[in-house]
Amino acid sequence: MARISPPTGAFPGPTETRLTGFSIRADRPGSPAARGLLARHLATMRAQSPPEAVHALDEAGLSGPDVRFVVLWEGDLPLAMGALKRLSDTGGELKSMHVAAEARGRGAGAAMLRHLLALAADMGMSRVSLETGSSADFAPARRLYARHGFTPCAPFAGYAPDPRSSFMSLELGQVSLEPNGQSPQKSRPAVP
Repeated sequence: MARISPPTGAFPGPTETRLTGFSIRADRPGSPAARGLLARHLATMRAQSPPEAVHALDEAGLSGPDVRFVVLWEGDLPLAMGALKRLSDTGGELKSMHVAAEARGRGAGAAMLRHLLALAADMGMSRVSLETGSSADFAPARRLYARHGFTPCAPFAGYAPDPRSSFMSLELGQVSLEPNGQSPQKSRPAVP
């Protein structure tokens, strides 16, 4: 399997993670594989939320010098993407996590999330935050984040309170990844 080098100016940290059946590699949002995933992601977000409530980044936004972008592969098939945007010396935001519909329920989202959290820790971040939708369409995403230790938080980084948004954060010092890449299972309140 070819290894894709991180984009020029990328942050230090892991460029590839191999998991059973999956590999996650640094990529460019403008690569052919990423463009297909990104187009599906943006179409889904626009179908599920009004324009003023869509906070997904486009190709230009994901290409910024403060963003690390990765793609999850199964063999030579791209199945998921995600990004980590640096907000400060110690904080970051998960952006544009998307798993292709045909690959959902197979652990790709959890693998991507664990990779991005490990990347955040390698980059010296102590807190990772995210914004996702509050409607039923986004319930699986909120459950995934809660299973990995994220808890509700106030809007951050210029976001305004919005009933269509759910804000969550994770203090990385409170949750560590196990050697096998699994996040520890902790008792957390149910997230709708």
